Amino acid sequence: MNKTKNLTYIAVLAALAILIPITFGFASITLGPFTATLGAHVPIFLSMFVSPFAAIAVGICNAIGFFIAGKPIWVVLRAFMHVFVGLAGALMIKKGVSYGKTVAFTSPIHATLESLAVMPFPGFNFKGILITVFIGTLIHHFVDGTITYVLVEAISKATRKDFRKVLAGSTDR
Repeated sequence: MNKTKNLTYIAVLAALAILIPITFGFASITLGPFTATLGAHVPIFLSMFVSPFAAIAVGICNAIGFFIAGKPIWVVLRAFMHVFVGLAGALMIKKGVSYGKTVAFTSPIHATLESLAVMPFPGFNFKGILITVFIGTLIHHFVDGTITYVLVEAISKATRKDFRKVLAGSTDR
């Protein structure tokens, strides 16, 4: 892929990863240690199509966005777990695993990492973490994975190009 185009995709997705937690606070749900901001995972999922480096960069920027938004440190640390989820997904997509299987495979990884990120903080019991963070993250992961799928399909239809391949650097159909 053209290095300039690749860097542009990363920059746009990184900017979205920062802006979504800051601007979509009204679309957040908070239940104890669990928070969900609708669409917060979309840049992470899109970055998986670009490259493993893109997924790492966008994951870091997502944590920065939650930090700037003034979220509690456990929320910022949960967002930082997107680095590892994005990397795992990007490596799978790079190996030719379908997007659907990638979302399904990374969901328990995502939920486990976010649950572990919350455990050291006082005031959260294991049952609460398991029910709210683990289950909540699984649901949020699939909701944002579906939003990403719909978005990619709509862009592909509008541009008459497979947007997954465009992001990955191949414009062949």
